[in-house]
Amino acid sequence: MTEKNNALLPASMSYGLAMGAYWVVKYVFNMFSLSLPLLAVVYWLLSLLVPYVGYVLTKRYKADLGGQITFGQAWRFGVLVYFFAALIVSVMHYVFYRYVAPPDYVANAVGQALATLQEMQASPETMRAIASMSFSPIQMALQGILNNILYGIIFSLPVAALVCRKG
Repeated sequence: MTEKNNALLPASMSYGLAMGAYWVVKYVFNMFSLSLPLLAVVYWLLSLLVPYVGYVLTKRYKADLGGQITFGQAWRFGVLVYFFAALIVSVMHYVFYRYVAPPDYVANAVGQALATLQEMQASPETMRAIASMSFSPIQMALQGILNNILYGIIFSLPVAALVCRKG
């Protein structure tokens, strides 16, 4: 059992590197979708495949362990893979918000969110809170890391259940 736990971190780092590379390629489509909107479709299609990629990587890790894995091991592995991939793609997030996106990109997104909330008749406190937010490129990169880790926590649950079942 200790041998399997010792393999968790190095395996999740190397598989996280693979997932991170996939996310970087995926994010390049998002970056260029500002000038070619059709690339946004490719980005979202690749995004929909992320849980499947996580499933494939977790199955490979199970094979690396000799074909047996517990739910907890599979879930921890998935979360760590998402964590390391999030660290890698956060560099692309920073580059995008710092150098590629127009200077008013985030401000326009916040304005659109406010308009949508106003249509939905959101509370004035909520509107003021969102309007007072300002986001730097580093804050956006850190938010991306947190979002991806949250997705990893959630998406790794069904993946772990599928991978650890018998048969």
